Amino acid sequence: MEEFKSTTCLPSAVVMLRALAAVLGLVSAWLAFDRFVLARPIERGPGIIAPQVPVQEALDPDEALQFTKAGFALRALASFELEARVLGVESYCCWGGDSLVPVDVAFGWGRMSDEEVLSRLEITQGGRFYFWRYEGSPPIPRQEIVTSSANMHLIAATPAIAKAIGRLRPGHLVRLSGYLVEARDDGGFHWRSSLTRADSGNGACELVWVEELSVQ
Repeated sequence: MEEFKSTTCLPSAVVMLRALAAVLGLVSAWLAFDRFVLARPIERGPGIIAPQVPVQEALDPDEALQFTKAGFALRALASFELEARVLGVESYCCWGGDSLVPVDVAFGWGRMSDEEVLSRLEITQGGRFYFWRYEGSPPIPRQEIVTSSANMHLIAATPAIAKAIGRLRPGHLVRLSGYLVEARDDGGFHWRSSLTRADSGNGACELVWVEELSVQ
């Protein structure tokens, strides 16, 4: 006599849902780990790691380069080169300029790239600004903090540069080149880069079209 054993199987839809849940769990775990890694500062130890000031050269207004991105018309105001330490990174979304500049990066050079100095400063970002504070006396003169650091709105010229900007974290040493620009859209929105490192407050940030970027 042949004996038959009945078996039951989960409906294919249930199997697929369980598999999808497992995949989503793995993706969520990876993203959480990735965010943790990106948020963790890189320790460099004491000493200046970016000694040079940014290099800027004015352009002839009649020969200024023009670009377009994300519905914005951009006009170059000056060529720009920078070697600096990342002090902070802040992402933005859902506002008029966020499609053009989804990430701001605060940079420091000279003594503002020295970990011994930075250890005495509390650095934060928000609302498209970069803030610093200290307790007691400043580690270096306040005006030197102003002239040796800046919050920069970075516009990536290519998807690869955009990806690299999105993975920056405090402590990275960055070299970039491109242009300081102004941006306009059809709705009357206007955003213009600062052209000096000596200013602070509203309008003091650099709006940078980034054509080359390297990270260490």
